Amino acid sequence: MVIKTQAPKIAIFVDVQNIYYTTRDTFQQQFNYRTFWQQISQSGDIVVANAYATQRHDDQQHKFQKALKHIGFDVKLKPFIQRRDGSAKGDWDVGIAVDVMTVAPEVDIVILLSGDGDFDVLLQTIMARYDVTTYVYGVAALTAQSLINAASKFYMIDGPLLQ
Repeated sequence: MVIKTQAPKIAIFVDVQNIYYTTRDTFQQQFNYRTFWQQISQSGDIVVANAYATQRHDDQQHKFQKALKHIGFDVKLKPFIQRRDGSAKGDWDVGIAVDVMTVAPEVDIVILLSGDGDFDVLLQTIMARYDVTTYVYGVAALTAQSLINAASKFYMIDGPLLQ
């Protein structure tokens, strides 16, 4: 008799702006979403994969978003808002948190790509409530220590995940 074990269900949530700027500023390179996807898909079934980005109307952004969709991500866009004082707004923190809380009861692993310490309470909450495993991927030097501490495991974005 062969006992079949079910592959873990995985949900991925990408804070695109955070990953873009931290990899660019630290390594002068981009995150390799295709390599990341290949690595994660070997660990279980990716049932949700959301990439949260700001919507700008330029060809590079459209190409990038199309590439993410081709890999398998659902790209969620929020308008990029340029304020009068020159600052910009395009924050997805609440949207990411709501989606994570919605999906967490249905999966075994939640993977967050971000260095934003605001997500530490989110990870602590879903781990306590739903007994879900949480992984954080971030640039070590630019990831909040509180987020690293809150995750079941922290994965440094470095060489193999850069292009």
